[in-house]
Amino acid sequence: MARTEDPRTAPSIRWGILGAGRIAGAFADAVTQHTRAQLVAVGSRHRDRAERFATAHGIPTTHLGYEALVEDPQVDAIYVATPHSEHLEHALLAIRAGKHVLVEKAFTRNAAEAEQVFTAAREAGVFVMEAMWTRFLPHVAALHQVIDAGEIGEIVNVTADHGQLMAFDPTSRLYDPALAGGALLDLGVYPVSFAHDLLGAPDAVLAAGTLTETGVDGQVSIVLSYGARTQATLSTTLWAKTPTVALISGTEGSIEVAGPFYTPTSFQVTRVDGRRWTFEQPGAKGLQYEAAEVARRVAAGDVQSPRMSWQGTLEVMRTLDEVRRQIGVVYPGE
Repeated sequence: MARTEDPRTAPSIRWGILGAGRIAGAFADAVTQHTRAQLVAVGSRHRDRAERFATAHGIPTTHLGYEALVEDPQVDAIYVATPHSEHLEHALLAIRAGKHVLVEKAFTRNAAEAEQVFTAAREAGVFVMEAMWTRFLPHVAALHQVIDAGEIGEIVNVTADHGQLMAFDPTSRLYDPALAGGALLDLGVYPVSFAHDLLGAPDAVLAAGTLTETGVDGQVSIVLSYGARTQATLSTTLWAKTPTVALISGTEGSIEVAGPFYTPTSFQVTRVDGRRWTFEQPGAKGLQYEAAEVARRVAAGDVQSPRMSWQGTLEVMRTLDEVRRQIGVVYPGE
């Protein structure tokens, strides 16, 4: 089984962190512990938050506000880790400053905003990628190798879920429509992007959902159709911790991906001829793989990654747009 490249072999790059929340902290830890890259600056709208983050992660420079961060000449690339509603503004801010950009998923609120970001990146000649870290993990590379080798035949169904128990709080990011809250963009993007990675853009989308008191989606079930007989059945919820597993079923066998399927994990292949084997993956955190991809692509002079291409992000965003249309979720300002 081919191995994913060690993130420590990627070239060094100097990161600026835009937003000092939980996911930014996880990214900072992964970069410092598992890559050769440097964290040189962090920016926040709250000076005390930026200073606490810098102290916790050994970052030498703090900036009050994001304009100063993106203009910092020390910084090669910006990691955008603000709420979904802010991704467009902050990605464009970094691009205008000539910085390469890694934008947390979901990439933007909708496909139209994503197109604006990619157009700006194309004109500026800078690298931009959605931070869908699952695409770069070792077990996902191994999954593609197994499927491409014909081990399970033609894929007939992909099933994946992502639910987390999130207490209702109308002021929290997850429940606030002004911050593009809801299960779909925060959690559901994982199974949707996973299905897209394996099957591509769907021919048809069917969705049913239930909204929260604040008008964002609390729970969604999705069926994506491909061709004559292939489907992906996906679900997401804010109201229960689900198994977060994935199952890929084909004409010659199946693959069960242990939960959480979107993190470094193992999977078991079961063929109809009775053969069975397991891919074992150590439980190390995985955000370093996407960070390494950015460093490698920037060093090569690329503006996008073939594993998480601009077209791939647009196709995922269009699917999410259609799901929201069917369940009736509209964010302020769209």
